[in-house]
Formats: sequence, C-alpha cells, structure tokens
Amino acid sequence: MAALLSSLLILSFFSLGTSLSSNYYQKTCPNAESIIKKAVIDATKNDKTAPAALVRMHFHDCFIRGCDGSVLINSKGKNTAEKDGPPNKSLHAFYVIDNAKKALESACPGVVSCADILAVAARDATVVSGGPSWDVPKGRKDGRISRASETSQLPAPTFNISQLQQSWSQRGLSMEDLVALSGGHTLGFSHCSSFNNRIHNFNSTFDIDPSLQPSFAATLRRVCPARNNAKKAGVTMDPSSTTFDNTYYKLILQNKVVFSSDNALLNSPKTKSLVSKFASSSDAFFKAFAKSMIKMSSITGGQEIRKDCRVVN
Repeated sequence: MAALLSSLLILSFFSLGTSLSSNYYQKTCPNAESIIKKAVIDATKNDKTAPAALVRMHFHDCFIRGCDGSVLINSKGKNTAEKDGPPNKSLHAFYVIDNAKKALESACPGVVSCADILAVAARDATVVSGGPSWDVPKGRKDGRISRASETSQLPAPTFNISQLQQSWSQRGLSMEDLVALSGGHTLGFSHCSSFNNRIHNFNSTFDIDPSLQPSFAATLRRVCPARNNAKKAGVTMDPSSTTFDNTYYKLILQNKVVFSSDNALLNSPKTKSLVSKFASSSDAFFKAFAKSMIKMSSITGGQEIRKDCRVVN
C-alpha cells in the first residue's frame, strides 16, 4: 500500500507536455535555440566535461516534478533545494544555463523558460559530443518548488532491474526508454561512492561483485582502495567519456561498467536484447536515444517563466 501511494504521489507531479511544440518560440524569440547552442559550444571549448554535466542535469531535473528547471534553483533560508540533495551535489555547469539565460533575456526578455533552456542545452551537449540531434519540443514552464528531500526519488546507481523498471514506469517511461537513456552514461565521470558497493564488502560471500570482469574490478579497487577514499576519486564512465557513442553497451556485455544499475540491464531478457542491439549498432542507439529524450523531456510540471534560473519570481 505504501509503495502504491508513493507511486501515485510521484505520478501526480507529472503531466505529458501536450502543449509543447518544436516551433514554440518561432515568433516570440526566433533565435532562442541558436543562442542556447552558442552557450553550450562556448562552454565546451573551455570545459570538455560540460556536455556530460548538462545531459545529467536534464535527467535529474525531469525525474523530480517533471522537466521544470527546479534543479537550477538555489537553496534559500530553511529550504534546501534539489541541487544540494545528496545525488545532485556533484552536478555542475550551471553557469552554462545562466549564460544562455542572460543572452536570452537581452534578446527577448521574459519569454524563454529555464526548463526549455536546459532541455535544448542537453540536446546541444549531445550533438557537440558526437551524438544524435532531435527537434526539442518547447513551451515548458518553470517550477517554483525545489526540495532536496525529493531527490531520493532519483534512480540510484545501486538499483536492480525491478527497482529501475518501477522508477521509470512511474514517469511513464518504458523499458526501451530505460535502456536507451542509460546510454547517456557513455559521457562523464563517476565518483567512487557510486560504485563502492561493488568492489568492497559486496555481500557475505564475496568482497567484490563476481559479475565484474576481474581485471576491471582490480582497476576500480586501485582507484578506490577503501570505502573512505577521497571524495574526488573516481573513474570515467567509459574510455571515450567525452564522446557520445555506443561504447557503453559494449562494456555492459564485457562486464566492465561501474554501476550496479548498468549491469542490471543484463538481468532481463528484454533489456539484455536491447543492450546487444545498441552495442552492435550505433545508428539504432542514436535513433532510440533521440526518441526517448523527446519522450522524457515532454514530462512537464512548471508554472512560470523565471527571470533568473536560480531564483523563483
């Protein structure tokens, strides 16, 4: 009963963005997308990790109250905002959204939402990394509520396949969406804390997760020798961590992925089949990723157009 109530509570935050359209700003701010793209490209020239950060930020925004830019809001007074919740403390590159918003407010004040900026920036970050492009549906509103306590709803890197399926289905996302969007893990970096459960005291029988490829497990142990290792220690998600490609799926099949949740995709016939499909065809992965990103980013839930992405009006 408690699980059902939790599911209903989460679902109540979300609605499909039926009013969204790819040409939403055609008349009110025709250069909106080019302005956002420039902010992403400029950032990437100086910081190769910015694209991965923007894609991750968009995911984390959409999974809490829909894609409403609530992850961008600063904590204030007694309210600790989403960005300061445990799963989000490693988020960065907020300045990219700030820069885009500043330029947009100059070009067309009060028109483009922060949620739309983030959705478009995530697409542009994917493209600049070598990944697919897609028409981003626009017209989202910005949310006014941002609570760190709600970040516990984010799917954890320790989740098994049933926990993943439940988390994604609560947001109207399918198993196909789960596998396709997990491919975003081809970009970026993971801290030891996200995979220590697999390389230290795994269970009462094994110290190391036996599903990990042995030499890869040994490498992870060298980087993260103990559970109290340095907070900044970690590894890239795959060897080509600044290039958007299908390497992630090949690594899953080789048992060389860092998260339990990544390895869990092998534990269902449906998800395992999709992993194999995407590992053998980057074209199939790119098409599925673009389709699922449109679906996920169309989950809406905001109320206003923020003047400053860090502060509610």
